[in-house]
Amino acid sequence: MTSHSRQAGGGTLFTEPVLVVRQKARLIEASAEFGVFDQHGRPLGSVVEVNLTRLQKLIRILPKYNKCRTRTFEVRDMGGSVVVKVTRPAKTLESRFMVTRADETPIGEIVQESELGGIRFSFVTQGRTIGGIQAENWCAWDFSIIDDTGAELARVTKAFGDLVKEEFATADSYVVEMHRNVAGPLASMVVASALTIDTALKQDERNK
Repeated sequence: MTSHSRQAGGGTLFTEPVLVVRQKARLIEASAEFGVFDQHGRPLGSVVEVNLTRLQKLIRILPKYNKCRTRTFEVRDMGGSVVVKVTRPAKTLESRFMVTRADETPIGEIVQESELGGIRFSFVTQGRTIGGIQAENWCAWDFSIIDDTGAELARVTKAFGDLVKEEFATADSYVVEMHRNVAGPLASMVVASALTIDTALKQDERNK
């Protein structure tokens, strides 16, 4: 389906069928910050790393240091309000990310699973797996977000095709194509994982 045939979804992070995530250019990457846009380049929100001290900002460029500290990312809407948070505790043997609402109310966890021949993160809420992310190779930049039946809900890729306008298909961007809307905790898990896949999940995998 082309970008011209995709219908606008109401102009929010949870309803648009295509999200473009673009890293904000910085001379020194003191903190991770991404802008989120629709397929036509209209701003929808942002992803911002928070709770960094001045010293942490100076030394966070060291990969080994990033593994040893807790990292928190806020997904914000156009008005600057936090819609969901993703927190990766200081590195342990198992990669685990906590997803909460703005007031810290738990939504669920994104947990890395050992899987022969591939990489998988599961979405876990109240002890039950409700979906996840799977990829044959992180470097390939082609991820599938699925529900608990294995059906694909969204795809995260740098193969823009005709999903977005050419001027938005830059090297520091990726696109999230939502196949259908979901509700409840799964919606928050899908958006949280899709929008932090590079800043939290993918960097965590690279820095092992």
